[in-house]
Amino acid sequence: MQIQLIRNATLRLTYNNHIILIDPYFAPKHSLPSFADKSKNPTVELPIDTTSIMNGVELVIVSHLHTDHFDSVAKTLLPKNLPLLCQSGDETAIREAGFQNVQPLEDTTVWNGLTITRTDGQHGEGETATLMGNVSGFVFAAPNEPTLYWAGDTIWYAPVERVIRLYKPDVIVTHSCGATWKGSPPIVMDAAQTVGVCRSAPTSQVVAVHMEALDHATVSRNELRDYASYHDVSPRQLLIPDDGEVLEFEIVTDD
Repeated sequence: MQIQLIRNATLRLTYNNHIILIDPYFAPKHSLPSFADKSKNPTVELPIDTTSIMNGVELVIVSHLHTDHFDSVAKTLLPKNLPLLCQSGDETAIREAGFQNVQPLEDTTVWNGLTITRTDGQHGEGETATLMGNVSGFVFAAPNEPTLYWAGDTIWYAPVERVIRLYKPDVIVTHSCGATWKGSPPIVMDAAQTVGVCRSAPTSQVVAVHMEALDHATVSRNELRDYASYHDVSPRQLLIPDDGEVLEFEIVTDD
């Protein structure tokens, strides 16, 4: 398995010999409005060009319809005949954008030998979570690959812990910038919650993304590294890739 962080939540996932694009956000730097009156978004450019990002992509997954996960540039550039998985309720808007092969996923599907299971997320707390709307994560499994849990735009809460206990993922991808919305508590994981994931899954490698790309973030990569180090989380367990960085993972055996 290979994970390339593009920017924010956008990943190129090579899994079971197939290439999957997750949450495409292609907007140029400072082309979209601010979320926190600090800077226009995104706050950084893409690390590679969109042609390279899309090269070989066979499946697109959209976790929810917030602009930093599926934006107008991606809607324009992505081939409309690509298979696209989304959460139930988002399919109409995606089809209206011209996509012809949209499958809403409520539970589990098998695509080219790869089992993909939708998981719940909570995008904040209380009224803020209601305002943010439904979000999804996904578990990926295949016979000769590590099990991957991509948690999505969620805080650390009981259903995330249940997914970890149930699937025992080898790799967990978290959104860890501690973003807030109009003074709310975090609407995605912050440093403490990311460390909570590490402690709940001591045999998993945790990959922290969705960082240093939006102006409502409150946790930088260095701040997360420092917090994790202070709380005795090994950098071998908690990986914090730069934009464009490629990480490779293999199944860990007992041999």
